[in-house]
Amino acid sequence: MPPLIYKQLIDDLKKNIHAGRYADLRLPDERSLSETYRVSRSSVKRALAKMESDGIIFKKRGSGTFINPLYLKNESIFNYEGSNLGVTDNFQMDGKKPKVKVLSFEVVSPTEELQRDLFLEPHDFVYKIVRLRLFDEEPFMIETGYIPIKIVQNLNQTIIEGSIFNYLEEAHNMAVTKSFLSIFAEPSQPEDRELLNLREHEPVGIMEGVFFLDNGTPFEFSHMRFHYKYMKFNTFVSVQR
Repeated sequence: MPPLIYKQLIDDLKKNIHAGRYADLRLPDERSLSETYRVSRSSVKRALAKMESDGIIFKKRGSGTFINPLYLKNESIFNYEGSNLGVTDNFQMDGKKPKVKVLSFEVVSPTEELQRDLFLEPHDFVYKIVRLRLFDEEPFMIETGYIPIKIVQNLNQTIIEGSIFNYLEEAHNMAVTKSFLSIFAEPSQPEDRELLNLREHEPVGIMEGVFFLDNGTPFEFSHMRFHYKYMKFNTFVSVQR
């Protein structure tokens, strides 16, 4: 499915922003953008509204639309811009997307915690998938995911070596669009130090929680262990008045 027009516009504007093509960090007005890209004013308005809500741009009444300078300094690898919340499409560093090394793949019975978090019965088996994520050859994350077999029955080694979320969307027309995540840090364990090249005194960042399908069904419980140097987040906070 081709991306929506306003999303294509956002992608191109972001490329131009990073290429330094807008003098004084000021975007052209809506009419100029509509004429340049040959799209409707409504598509331009939607694109700019999304960019503003994401903290990429801000509008100054009577002066125009400007690029947020802090966006240009963004060093986070967490940039959710795809149609789902998958790591493969949304985590980037210097334009590089993560590679995957599968460490283990098996079917297990759900623990009581998994039964609660994924709304499972004791007899509902789950895939347990452990993968190492790398940028080029540099490891940055150990990812352990649990996915109910009753939701997707035909996962295999080839699929999990790529993007599971993209496979779900393309093969089953289901998208993972919501998550509830906890983020914290703890002392690194021997496996962390071995796989993520950490020293004994260095911590590991943790991000864990549940990912949901667009119909609200809990799809995966994921536990992600990061090299601490990649645990940098940027957020934009807006208060409604």
